[in-house]
Amino acid sequence: MSGELTESVIKGIIRKVGLECAAQGQTLSETLVAFMVRAVVLDPRNGFNMDQILTEKDVQDLIQLSVTRLLDTTNPSLSTIKMQVYFDMNYANRAELLHEQQRILEGKLAPVVRDITDKCPPVQEEIEKGYQNIVSYALLSSGLGSPTDIEAVREVTAALQSVFPQTEMTAFISLNKKDKERQLKNLAMLVTGIRLYNKACRKGGRSIDDLPAILNEAIPSATQIVDEGLNTCHMLAHKYTALLESMQEDSHRYMQLSSFKLKEALFNVRQYEAFLCIVMSDAITSAQEVETLSVQFEATMMQLKNTVQDKISVDSKEVFPLFLELSKLWTSFQDEMLLLSFLTSMTSNLQQFLEIQSQLFPEEVLTSLLEGVTVKSDEERIRETMGTRVNVSDFKNQEWLFPETTDNFDQLLIQYHSFCAHAIGVKGLTLPGNPAIGILKHKAKCYVFSTKEAAYTFAQDPDKFIQLNVEKAKEYAELIQLLELRHQFEYLFPHAQARTADKCLMKPTAKCDSSTQTDTHILPPTIVRSYEWNEWELRRKAIKLANLRRKLTHAMQTDLSHMKRENFTQVYLPKGVGTQTKRDNSSNVPRPQIFLKGLRGQSSPTTHMVKVDLTRAVDET
Repeated sequence: MSGELTESVIKGIIRKVGLECAAQGQTLSETLVAFMVRAVVLDPRNGFNMDQILTEKDVQDLIQLSVTRLLDTTNPSLSTIKMQVYFDMNYANRAELLHEQQRILEGKLAPVVRDITDKCPPVQEEIEKGYQNIVSYALLSSGLGSPTDIEAVREVTAALQSVFPQTEMTAFISLNKKDKERQLKNLAMLVTGIRLYNKACRKGGRSIDDLPAILNEAIPSATQIVDEGLNTCHMLAHKYTALLESMQEDSHRYMQLSSFKLKEALFNVRQYEAFLCIVMSDAITSAQEVETLSVQFEATMMQLKNTVQDKISVDSKEVFPLFLELSKLWTSFQDEMLLLSFLTSMTSNLQQFLEIQSQLFPEEVLTSLLEGVTVKSDEERIRETMGTRVNVSDFKNQEWLFPETTDNFDQLLIQYHSFCAHAIGVKGLTLPGNPAIGILKHKAKCYVFSTKEAAYTFAQDPDKFIQLNVEKAKEYAELIQLLELRHQFEYLFPHAQARTADKCLMKPTAKCDSSTQTDTHILPPTIVRSYEWNEWELRRKAIKLANLRRKLTHAMQTDLSHMKRENFTQVYLPKGVGTQTKRDNSSNVPRPQIFLKGLRGQSSPTTHMVKVDLTRAVDET
């Protein structure tokens, strides 16, 4: 079914199914219809061959089955798929949401920014108009009041005049566009910081809400609502699991409860629980962020008050950075308000997908079905298996991970959303896995189990049970999202689907071409001057070293010298003396030549020395 012809047929079927549902009063999104059509094709019980092109009869059967499933509002499976589609198309993490909000804000402010930064003649009327536009930009970008609020406009104007008088507009107009935009943002932040400081000093800021106090009250309320929803999910999941286990143990109970869609209901509450856990995690992160921001905001405000106090004039280098910091922190408070509003909206909208539980299983019906059935919570199941663990010596070719032998054990990526890998395909149950039993690492993926017996059974043939889980996901398409099996069904949701909707249920894997460049020499060069490549030179050095090994240095000290020391004498050097005459003259004198004979001694013990004077006479020179 991956061929181009079959894919074009599927697209036509999606359009027909959507029109048929709309004709019967159900207007559904194209993403939901596309997912349901592909889920019907995937279900082996419907008998569609994915390796062949669809016939005309197959097309009609596919349309009819898809319409029937989309219009069956009593099926928890449809509610689960709708919930998954809604969450996938509407949820965004902190970074994505804040980036989108920043993009929207910049789009709204773009006309005002253009009016300010475009070239304008230095005429008095144009200067006044540009200054008013800067006031409007500072007010709109901060979100602290409306341009129709006269009091807010006056506060912004007064704050702007204190840091940017209208007389400086001439210099501002002469700047290029980028410098104007940079200075404009800086001015808006300074004005915001001044207004926040004035509000803290009770000198204005009536239109500014106390965001830290609002957040401190709203976040606990929002987390309480999410926590109540999680408790409801846990209670229903535990009851449905107990009923399903009783069906598998007693054939009579199976006949009694087979008409109830217990598995679909279990998958519905488990998916709702997974989404609420994501919302709760974001709410906890937001609460921690607000706590940190509050401490920083109070410290910055106190530092600013101590710097300003009652001084008539203060150096701008001291207070401007503090005003900017106040503005940044307040913007973070506004971001947290946006995030909290988004999470509250997500929680409220997700509740509609759990309403089918009360329709299928009213409280009195569920109570009667649970008579004589022991209901165990996820925590109780884990506690029961805490004392058991896998014996590694029983497996030769399997790798098991345990807390005491594995680094970052709590951060391992567990398959199937941390549900028991054995119970899904065999029993069709989503039982919580206990990592203390042992985590099986098979083909670079980690699996957990609810009991030691389940771990041993799964480890005997992991590929078999993995395939059973895939087959179970084909029967119940909502398990693809719940068990995080998207990578195994990518062929069913091609990338072309992403072009027809902003977001699709099965997001294609992001791919891109990338390249890296490294330096040829990362470390500084180290040249070894003593390196020699010539083997003859190496041979010469080796011979030289060999000769040195046989050389010895001798030293000797005599009786006459061992007590001697060096003597030094300091004298005054003769100074040069000269005379000057009318003319220069010179004369030669004989060179003295005197020799001493007999200094070396002779054979006789007495030495006779003879002095011989061979100096020539003056007249002979």
